[in-house]
Amino acid sequence: MMDLDPENPVVKLCVAGMQAEAQGKMQVAHDLFQQAWEQHQDDFEACIAAHFLARQLPDPADILHWNQQAVFFADQVGDERVSGFYPSLYLNLGWSYEQLGALDLARQQYQKAAELVAALPEGPYREVVEKGIQAGTQRVASSEK
Repeated sequence: MMDLDPENPVVKLCVAGMQAEAQGKMQVAHDLFQQAWEQHQDDFEACIAAHFLARQLPDPADILHWNQQAVFFADQVGDERVSGFYPSLYLNLGWSYEQLGALDLARQQYQKAAELVAALPEGPYREVVEKGIQAGTQRVASSEK
C-alpha cells in the first residue's frame, strides 16, 4: 500500500472517517472525507481525499466522478508515492463503471487493476484488492452471457 504519513492532516481525517464508518456513523464519515477534500494541499492529498470521498456517496454517477478524480490526481503526482494505490483506484473505478452499466469500461479498469496488483507486497491489503478484482471480473464476464 502507499506510504502514508500518519501526521498528515488529510490522512488523519480519512482515518477518522474510516473509524466512523466502522462504527456505522456514515454521515460523520462523509463529513470527515469532505473536510479532507477541502483541506488538501497538493495532488497527493487530493488523490487520497477523492478516493475516500467516493466511498460515502449514494449516487453512482457521483461515485464515478470522485473515483475518476482519484485516478486523475494520482496521475498528477508523478512519483512512487501512489504506485501502490493504483490497483485499488482502478478496482474502484471498475466498480463505478459496472454500477452504471458501462461493462466494457468496467472490464478495462479491472484489467488495469489486475496488471498492477502483483506489484503490491503480500498481505491483507493485496488480498482484499485481489478478491475485489476477481469478483468484479467474474461479474462483468457473467453479465455478458
